[in-house]
Amino acid sequence: MAYVSKETKKELAPEIKKVLAEYGVKGTIKVNNYMTLVVTLRKVPAGLFTPKEIADGVNVYHIERLFEGTAKKFLTKLLTAMKGDKWYDKTDAMIDYFDTAWYNDIKIGEWNKPVEVI
Repeated sequence: MAYVSKETKKELAPEIKKVLAEYGVKGTIKVNNYMTLVVTLRKVPAGLFTPKEIADGVNVYHIERLFEGTAKKFLTKLLTAMKGDKWYDKTDAMIDYFDTAWYNDIKIGEWNKPVEVI
């Protein structure tokens, strides 16, 4: 069963913040329902994402296909930092078996507070 504690978040936070700082991004980290680690991007530099990418959001399972250039590099590094060294995924949807350490979610702003392009 997917589970991520606040202690795990604290362990992963320094590496996540390092990736955010490397690309000049401001963001927040939170745990949602003890099973999803969420990084919300609050401020991003101009040119990192296209307006379409901002509007469409991030599907962490399809970063390679949906993003290009610096945005793809940034999101791939960010997702790797979010997974750390304790994350695993032994899911087999063919037999309806779901076993992952925790789920990851990257949001570009929120519905009530859009991302600020700086």
